[in-house]
Amino acid sequence: MTHRLADENDIPTLVALYDGAAHWMRARGIDQWKPGEKGAEHFRGRITSAEDEVWLAYDGEMVAGAYEVWWADEPAWGEQPPVAGYVHRLMTRRGAPAGTGRAMLARAERRIAQAGRERCRLDCVSTNPRLREYYEAAGYAVVGELPGKVAADGSTYGVTLLEKDLRGLLPSGA
Repeated sequence: MTHRLADENDIPTLVALYDGAAHWMRARGIDQWKPGEKGAEHFRGRITSAEDEVWLAYDGEMVAGAYEVWWADEPAWGEQPPVAGYVHRLMTRRGAPAGTGRAMLARAERRIAQAGRERCRLDCVSTNPRLREYYEAAGYAVVGELPGKVAADGSTYGVTLLEKDLRGLLPSGA
């Protein structure tokens, strides 16, 4: 699998990946992402931000998935010292090879460690125990709960905060 930073030409692909994942969740009774909730404006903002990165993963010539790496996440984690990177919107193309999500997560962790950060953090909605188990199986530990995270529309929802120690991946001298 290869990875590259997304650019504005990739926005339709990112929106399609998000919507595909949202439809998949809905079809399985998982109330998390909603189709149409993250459109071109969201991904354009992340791509053009100096504080975020959006990555595409390829299986050969075909896009297998995407993910976002943020360098701060105050809505979920509050103000923090610069010791972590934050993974968001880990999404795979329907039909991507088994293990694609885990491979993208591992690549995001390496990117965060390359930046000299010793922790990878993420959050998942509290009502999705399967996703929490997925992250725990990937080495993440639950470090807290945030019962009232505020969504873009002003509504609130609960999230579980998870963290993984990346010190073993840090470049020497970091």
